[in-house]
Amino acid sequence: MGLVLDAIGKLMANYLQKEEPGYEPFTPSNPDQLRDMLQPGDVLLVEGNSRIAGIIKYLTQSTWSHACLYVGPIDGAVAPNGEPHVLIEANIGEGVSSSPLSRHLNYHTRVCRPVGLSYEDRHTVCRYAINRIGFGYDTKNIVDLARYLFPMPVPQRYRRRMIALGSGDPTKIICSALIAQAFDAVRYPILPKITTAGSRNARREILHIRDSSLYMPRDFDISPYFEVVKPTIIGGFDYTTLHWADKQKPLAEVADLFDPFHKGVHAPPPLVPEAADETAPARDTEVVA
Repeated sequence: MGLVLDAIGKLMANYLQKEEPGYEPFTPSNPDQLRDMLQPGDVLLVEGNSRIAGIIKYLTQSTWSHACLYVGPIDGAVAPNGEPHVLIEANIGEGVSSSPLSRHLNYHTRVCRPVGLSYEDRHTVCRYAINRIGFGYDTKNIVDLARYLFPMPVPQRYRRRMIALGSGDPTKIICSALIAQAFDAVRYPILPKITTAGSRNARREILHIRDSSLYMPRDFDISPYFEVVKPTIIGGFDYTTLHWADKQKPLAEVADLFDPFHKGVHAPPPLVPEAADETAPARDTEVVA
């Protein structure tokens, strides 16, 4: 039965990974800014435009359908144009592989950065993912997703568990599970279950690591332990330098001529209360209680 499901999953993968026409990201990534600010251990979330991306976004009620781990340049792994491979990801039809950053620059992306992760633990996380290169994609998970190609409403409480069934084969994995397992190797939390123990006077929180198959791309976005890093802000943002197409910015010499606060014009002196005139006759004042 397992071989049958695996074969069906592969056939469906060819259909699901096809891109939908007419996609245009509302906020495309700036390649230079994104390259400059990424650090090993960062999680890159991708909006995606394939058929399976649409299913994942529906089930998770999120913008993100795919997650990659940035590990920096990998020795001996380069694209045909010479661009180094810097991402580790699990894709349908490819399994776990490395890829260049340019692969996802045409999509809306988000960078989620683990907070306070030491250099040694960052290295461990990246090495864990690199060592998984060659693992197959969990195609039985695609069979679980297939039912959502049909227009049937799915209660929200069942969506996460139905998307995360998978095969249970440790050599097959999906994108979010790969990254979750890498961070689990250093016991870094994503969305752990928290239980409270102890007396009324002294309470402590106990964190339980969730099963990796239950993690989705959006979990890195909503996790309280990952910082959302925006390349535009990190690179330095000055709204006064923006050029608006519908409102032309005046030239410097023109603006100088019509400046109401020109250097040659001095502001009037500040107003001060007038001194009371003691020689003026006093006026009767009506007081109303």
